[in-house]
Amino acid sequence: MTTALKRASANRAITTATAETDGVALWRRVADELERTIADGRYPAETRLPGEIELALRLGVNRHTVRRALAALAERGLVRPERGSGTYVQPKRLPYPIRARTRFSEIVGAAGREAGGRLVASATEPAAADIARRLGIARGSMVIRLDILRSVDRAPVSAGTTWLPADRAANADRIYRDTRSLTRTLSQLGINDFRRQSTRISAAIADAGDAALLRLPPGRPLIVVDATDVTLDQRPILTTRARLAADRIELVVDS
Repeated sequence: MTTALKRASANRAITTATAETDGVALWRRVADELERTIADGRYPAETRLPGEIELALRLGVNRHTVRRALAALAERGLVRPERGSGTYVQPKRLPYPIRARTRFSEIVGAAGREAGGRLVASATEPAAADIARRLGIARGSMVIRLDILRSVDRAPVSAGTTWLPADRAANADRIYRDTRSLTRTLSQLGINDFRRQSTRISAAIADAGDAALLRLPPGRPLIVVDATDVTLDQRPILTTRARLAADRIELVVDS
């Protein structure tokens, strides 16, 4: 290689390295600028941000730089991308106390936010060994399974599966579909009060199904809460496995 070619090659390498360094610094500056606009309220929670092209034009950068900045903000839990829809400002985590009387709608309402619930699927099926043990019934006894998606301010926060003894909860699926509340469902079944018997908290990674329901990228962390509630005579009435979006809920254990 001639001296001139070597010099040209070296110059190209220096130019490329400088561009990459400038690019990294630039996307960080863009991320900081977007974070400031979110913090000062220009983009409230659940607001859809302008598209990548519009942001690139506003900020005087290219689309790739904006994409890297948004990805960084998503990793920090400040925004969330929704496929085919856009990027939304993520609300602050909802403090969710675990106590003897835990009611989703009451907790969300007390925080000044809107609670929602939707029945995704239901079935009447034989109880698996673990579910039977938690409900205090014989293995293979019939249970009603409710797959419920819960939301806060219309943002999904929990994909949960609840099982109830079929002999004590006839038509629970139909009632929940109408009331969108487990508390009101149990009330219509003649159970006006119930208490938390046990709560077990663990963690998991979102699979494709839960990721789709919770509008999360697959592989994001979930908080898993296994809980059993009992009536006032200490008979188990329901047991639930809830998968919570870790960037939207924080559990508070009351002592």
